[in-house]
Amino acid sequence: MKVILVYDISTEDEESQRRLRRVLQVARRYLHHVQKSVFEGDLTPGQIARLKRDVLREVHEEKDSVILYILPEGVKVKREILTQIEDPTRNII
Repeated sequence: MKVILVYDISTEDEESQRRLRRVLQVARRYLHHVQKSVFEGDLTPGQIARLKRDVLREVHEEKDSVILYILPEGVKVKREILTQIEDPTRNII
């Protein structure tokens, strides 16, 4: 399944900044880094469950925002880059 993960971690203090780094590390284990707090990729249902578990271990559920978009198999996704930047996922097989 195609998955898009978007997060906004509160960075009010040093502990919050550590949380941000840990969430970044978790996201990178499962998905491709597209923009600052945006990741995408294809995952199995088991990988999605582990991603959710690992992210929820790191975030503060009342201060941080994490959104996971899960697109079921067979759904056509059209992705357009509107600027002149290089596609961050260009070298992914």
